[in-house]
Amino acid sequence: MSRRRDAVVRRGLRHIGRAIHEQPGMFTLALLASSLYGAMTVASAYVIGEITDRVLLPSFDDGVTTASALTLAALAILGVAVLKILGIIGRRLFAGVMSYRLQAEYRRRVTGQYLRLPLSWHQRHPTGQLLSNANSDVEASWFFVAPLPFACGALVMIAITSVALVLTDPLLAVVGLIVFPLVFAANVIYSQVMSPRMQRAQQLRAEVSEIAHESFDAGLVVKTLGREDSETERFAVRTDQLRDGLIAVGRVRGLFDPLMEALPSLGTLAVLLIGAQRVADGVTGAGELVSVAYLFTLLALPIRAIGWVLADLPRALAGFDRVTPVLEASGETPHGPDSAVATGGGAAVAVREVGFAFDGAARPTLHEVTFEVPAGRTVAVVGPTGSGKSTLAGLLVRLVDPSDGTVLLDGMDLRRLREGEVSDQAAFVAQSAFLFDDTVRDNVTLGGPFSDEDVWAALRVAAADGFVSALPEGLDTRVGERGASLSGGQRQRLALARAVVRTPRLLVMDDATSAVDPAVEARILDALRGSESPATVVVVAYRQATIALADEVVWFEDGRAVARGTHDELLDQVPGYAALVRAYSQAAEVPA
Repeated sequence: MSRRRDAVVRRGLRHIGRAIHEQPGMFTLALLASSLYGAMTVASAYVIGEITDRVLLPSFDDGVTTASALTLAALAILGVAVLKILGIIGRRLFAGVMSYRLQAEYRRRVTGQYLRLPLSWHQRHPTGQLLSNANSDVEASWFFVAPLPFACGALVMIAITSVALVLTDPLLAVVGLIVFPLVFAANVIYSQVMSPRMQRAQQLRAEVSEIAHESFDAGLVVKTLGREDSETERFAVRTDQLRDGLIAVGRVRGLFDPLMEALPSLGTLAVLLIGAQRVADGVTGAGELVSVAYLFTLLALPIRAIGWVLADLPRALAGFDRVTPVLEASGETPHGPDSAVATGGGAAVAVREVGFAFDGAARPTLHEVTFEVPAGRTVAVVGPTGSGKSTLAGLLVRLVDPSDGTVLLDGMDLRRLREGEVSDQAAFVAQSAFLFDDTVRDNVTLGGPFSDEDVWAALRVAAADGFVSALPEGLDTRVGERGASLSGGQRQRLALARAVVRTPRLLVMDDATSAVDPAVEARILDALRGSESPATVVVVAYRQATIALADEVVWFEDGRAVARGTHDELLDQVPGYAALVRAYSQAAEVPA
């Protein structure tokens, strides 16, 4: 038990040191302001003591005082008060800046790490947890910073006070200062008791966020299948657990805070009881007792400030323990020094002996896949469900890297290209089109430097210019969250226009036209192939109308590219291909 307590204390002190190291300038300014406040607080006690001895007591004895004495006393009190106010303003201002800078910096680090880590890492971590890491966990990690300079300034104040007390009356100093070991012991025990409770509360916060995100994301499923009650129950169970966890935290803190409030008051009471007797015995003066008692009264707030820091450390450690794995996560996508060949037209693509396996998968998704796509050609990748087509599409635009083999763009390994080169040369359009709650224009450009003429040209290629022109505000029409005001086919066409406007040399579409009718699909593919500088197109397809528009077809089975040729050649030579294509064709004809 003692080892665990020491570990919590040591980790807490290291975390405090980390905060100071990250923001030394703001901490120094806040500490100086806090020290000014502490010094003026000590000075105020002596000013009051001197006024008691030199002004108040003589006026009681003589029954009269002078205007000059009262003026000097008022000026002394006012001067000390003004300096204390400056200390308070500086302490709060610089401590607040320090706290918010740390939170902002670590949010940038966490989100930057999210961008660097590969898609496979994100697939292992729920979105709700990632949101919690970047928000509540980062906030909790540095919540203790706001009172930290005050607490450090309080140590300066306590040091000054301790020396002054010993010089004034050693016995009263010993009686009063016994409070501090008690405060330290109480905080050590509190940290040990609170730490697991805070860790549990932070974990439950993340789980509540995760369930809420899933429920909102799956709103269509929940509504259409009538699962509102079950989702409400699932959310209620976790929120009840979070409530109970926070109540457990509150109970411990409810015992700790009154204790921290009481200890300084008990010290002051002990000083007054013993000091009154010493004044009666003539050992010490009334002014000295007033100064000592007032000092201990003023020390109550700094002691509480130390308690605030120590009370927040368990929560800070719990939050930082959840942020650290993200910051230390490995597997970010490495980049090389090379640049892609800057030529017009399509890019030549080659896949050589590529294998890929998801983490924890029983067997690889792709095995020794090899094929080439000449520049400017359109190739359809066809295969049954689970054959690895979508995985291959992700590899071609480097959403993931192969476990074995290489993917080449104009003869260059994608892993050797500089950061940003792949996205400059290649574009990817997924089957599930994501649109932001923004205008049509901004959903196509995504903040890129494209004119309205560029946007309309891309919309024409994607066969989306007609319905966009009919929208109430044209390009300025907001499409709603995830494009809720548009049909599935319209969303797909806007997603395709988003890719086309960037004039990629390689366009990879993962069944990205499944929600549009064959006539529109044919128009889209003809426009892609008929442009002045046609891109190389790799399309994952199922429908015969799509496949027939490709120059060549690659047939996948069980993660292998087992055949390639024209559509007619594969119909004659590959029974599995013929069966799949005819099955989809027959399924499409049934409604008619």
